[in-house]
Amino acid sequence: MPKFSANLSMLFTEVGFADRFERAAKAGFKAVECQFPYELPKENIAETLDKYGLQMVLHNVPAGNWVAGERGIACLPGRESEFQDGVGKAIEYGKALKCPRINVLVGLTPKDVPADKVRQTLVSNLKFAADAMQKAGISTLVESLNSYDIPGFYLTGTAATLQLLDEVNHPNLFYQYDIYHMQVMEGNLTKTIQQNVKRIGHIQLADNPGRNEPGTGEINFTNLFKFIDESGYTGWIGCEYKPAGATEDGLGWVKPYLK
Repeated sequence: MPKFSANLSMLFTEVGFADRFERAAKAGFKAVECQFPYELPKENIAETLDKYGLQMVLHNVPAGNWVAGERGIACLPGRESEFQDGVGKAIEYGKALKCPRINVLVGLTPKDVPADKVRQTLVSNLKFAADAMQKAGISTLVESLNSYDIPGFYLTGTAATLQLLDEVNHPNLFYQYDIYHMQVMEGNLTKTIQQNVKRIGHIQLADNPGRNEPGTGEINFTNLFKFIDESGYTGWIGCEYKPAGATEDGLGWVKPYLK
């Protein structure tokens, strides 16, 4: 049976970030994840996780100026030092929160920069991150997003991501497979997961269209969860969706899996 983590950057946003842990625990979740935990001291988050019996299973490396539209800096030449500092900060939080995996958002493709320079920068940065996180006992992930919601994002499909993993060629680099983003870009969810399950370090979900909870769109999640189980995937599936209404009102789909 699949196991689900609540993404606290997307769920329970009716309250502030610090209060979402309690909401997730009361809803029945045993694990949480978030995009960026850095607004709170890591010691405070660790105490909160312990208080509510929660496990932090994923967070991201700092992704640049998010408010200004940046979606990662790993592919940006000239920002290597900032990227390395961000990896260090992510590892500090990862250790304090006992978080076993950290995702690297690669960023938007920079304009007026030769493609080979962008690629070289990204490969080098991912090797740095994978090395540093391996020493800390943390898995490194890289993710594809869809080009409709995030125009210009450097990675937008499974084939491109797997090619990048091959090029980096590091045992501590895995694919973070987002069901919503890949349904938008390419579909073929079941076959893709089954064929690449050994390279997938984490899965996230939302329905399409709308990026809302399962049952609001076109994806047959009952069948998909069955096929994910059959593939041998035993990791967490992150609920990274935008609730169509109040978060708790839309959790009926997941309650049978939380018992």
